Amino acid sequence: QVQLVESGGGLVQPGGSLRLSCVASGFNFRAYAMSWYRQAPGKERELVASITSAGGSRNYADSVKGRATISRDNTKNTVYLQMNSLKPEDTAVYYCKGLLGTAIYWGQGTQVTVSS
Repeated sequence: QVQLVESGGGLVQPGGSLRLSCVASGFNFRAYAMSWYRQAPGKERELVASITSAGGSRNYADSVKGRATISRDNTKNTVYLQMNSLKPEDTAVYYCKGLLGTAIYWGQGTQVTVSS
């Protein structure tokens, strides 16, 4: 059974940091490109960051460049998103996604709330 389980979300003050984790099971994780998306209330889901299967290439949304780092550990079937200098506009549900050709897997999401 394919599973992507996110964790690490929570309430954080503006300027703070969080590290999100997504643990995968049930598929060949190391073959998949992985991404983090987020969806704020009333808005469409948007790409935050992506990383290739071996981790050699990473891309970021302009809104998080310089504040976010995506990484993966293929020995642990885990992808991470480190977010620093968090802003209220970063408040959203964060989802991880696995992609290989036409195979797409989504996690259930973890809530990140940035508020004082």
